Amino acid sequence: MTTIRALTFNILYLLWSALMHIVCLPLLIAPARVIHAAGKIWIAGSLWLLKVCVGLTMREVGIENLPKGPVLFASKHQSAWETLYLSLRLDHPAFVLKKELLMIPVFGWFLARVGMIAIDRSGKASALKKMVGDAKAMFSAGRPVVIFPEGTRVAPGAKKPYQPGIAALYVQLAVPVVPVALNSGLFWGRKAIVKKAGVITIEYLPAIPAGLDRKTFMRELETRIETAADRLAVEP
Repeated sequence: MTTIRALTFNILYLLWSALMHIVCLPLLIAPARVIHAAGKIWIAGSLWLLKVCVGLTMREVGIENLPKGPVLFASKHQSAWETLYLSLRLDHPAFVLKKELLMIPVFGWFLARVGMIAIDRSGKASALKKMVGDAKAMFSAGRPVVIFPEGTRVAPGAKKPYQPGIAALYVQLAVPVVPVALNSGLFWGRKAIVKKAGVITIEYLPAIPAGLDRKTFMRELETRIETAADRLAVEP
């Protein structure tokens, strides 16, 4: 039954996505806010299908830690779910993502038009400099920035080193960082065809204040996120 429900979701999700992308094509000439609003309709429909077909819902913990105005979020990344949900939950967020995603036909066009922070992962110092500059522009426009510190999806319980991009943003932007932990990978794994019923927990942790040195910040960020993620992995 789980497989049948998951396959039903996959089929309906693909059909819904194709329909929205076709219908919204004229919006490519619209302002970024309009495109983002249309994207939220697509995401809301996708999460509704996930709930109805699969039985997968979510809950938020630590909402009191969500500040007002532009802020930098450093989130655990276990599946595609958090990219969808955070796009819906936050106010027109700009995600730090690999530039290859902008090359995907239609979908990538919308990403580029809505305004994301695309990085060349082989660019090293020049890529970091551009990322910081783009993030400053997003903050000036009143938009929050979301970055996945590990740079890729990591299964629950697995560990990968935190990349220097988050440290560069923290130090050069001099802003607080809100760590985000979750357990989405328990239900929607990387490249997993079958999604599982359950309740995804996303937890917003207390902000790390600006002004720490790079090493102290990285140690504190990783400790907070990994400790919470490990707890959520065994207490879903």
